[in-house]
Amino acid sequence: MNKQIDVIDTTLRDGEQAPGIAFTASEKLAIAKALDKAGVPWIEAGTPAMGAEEQQALRRILGAGLKARIFSWNRASSKDIAASVACGFTTVHISIPVSDLHLRYKLGKDRTWALKELADTAQTAIDLGCEVSIGAEDASRATPEQFLELAQLAADLGALRIRYADTVGCLDPFDVHDIFTHIMPRTPLPVEFHGHNDFGMALANSLAACSAGASSVSVTVGGIGERAGNAALEEFVAAAHSVCQIETGISLAACEGLGELTARASNRPIFPYKPILGSRNKLQDAHQKNSRLDALAIQPVLDRMMI
Repeated sequence: MNKQIDVIDTTLRDGEQAPGIAFTASEKLAIAKALDKAGVPWIEAGTPAMGAEEQQALRRILGAGLKARIFSWNRASSKDIAASVACGFTTVHISIPVSDLHLRYKLGKDRTWALKELADTAQTAIDLGCEVSIGAEDASRATPEQFLELAQLAADLGALRIRYADTVGCLDPFDVHDIFTHIMPRTPLPVEFHGHNDFGMALANSLAACSAGASSVSVTVGGIGERAGNAALEEFVAAAHSVCQIETGISLAACEGLGELTARASNRPIFPYKPILGSRNKLQDAHQKNSRLDALAIQPVLDRMMI
């Protein structure tokens, strides 16, 4: 392994935005503990501004003594930051549209407003003792210069990193590699890639971003999320370790139980042929896990090939 990538899990935030999924506080805590046990270093736990029930669940996660860094998702709003701080968060993610399309049709605002709102909100969070990361919503439909402008502002504010979000899942791996090859030498911050799976390319796009210099990717267990979902945690870990020779620090063996836990909480059964988690693609027994394929179940595949 010659490269280390930070995996940022957003099952409890973006994953829960899928229609029909609403985790209880106990389920959120159980999933957070399982993510931590698997070695996930960053957990995006939720959105405190959603209300009292969400805040109660997030306080339980923050109080669980996990090793992972737990942070909240926020709009560029001082009220959102106040809700996060009231929960006990000391690391917050602040998200704002970067494309003209999103600014105009989602918020009815312009770029000048967005940059000022972000600066004011981030400064509020910092003044309250928080570390911040910044999210560039709909970056894939913005120009590289628009993204870099936001990245420079985020760096000037002292942000940890900036998230490049393919919010509508419109990129392909070739585009991603070209974009990141262009922006990485010019961005003043580490860049996280956040891919959506509308055309089935979130995993490939995430790996392409890593190969072109991204320092982190955000994923969800089983790929759950709004519309067609996100890049799947277990698929990214398996491909990173076995195909791309990228280290994540995450136990692929632990992903099986994590996937089953999340599927039960989501009330969404795992498709039998789903990569890694499906019953036809189960992880290998413990004595096989030192192979180059880690915990990928190769024998069922070979058996089918012999038919």
